[in-house]
Amino acid sequence: QVQLVESGGGSVQAGGSLRLSCAASRFTYSRYCMGWFRQAPGKEREGVAGIDSDGSTSYTDSVKGRFTISQDNGKNTLYLQMNSLKPEDTAMYYCAASPAGLAPGLAQKCKTAIQALGHNAFRYWGQGAQVTVSS
Repeated sequence: QVQLVESGGGSVQAGGSLRLSCAASRFTYSRYCMGWFRQAPGKEREGVAGIDSDGSTSYTDSVKGRFTISQDNGKNTLYLQMNSLKPEDTAMYYCAASPAGLAPGLAQKCKTAIQALGHNAFRYWGQGAQVTVSS
């Protein structure tokens, strides 16, 4: 059973930084897409950043230049470095992962337009990590 476990959430003032980690266990696909999603109260879950097995990345426009997604394959860990945080970044952040062939267009959108991928495109999800940014 694949497990994704997030850590690193917390509270920070606007302009601050946080790094989220997602430890993946038993996720052994050679071609995959992994990503970070977030969901604020009363809003839909949205794709924030994605990375594929080749290391190609994509970001939603609102976080470009501020967030960086990366992976350490040796540690089976996904990261999201969040800098220059804003109050509108406040949300529950979820780690997601899927084999690249799970859904049509998944592989392409993972590296070009993560925001175009919906909840159903990913098979595995973490439990979420709360990020709160105060003004």
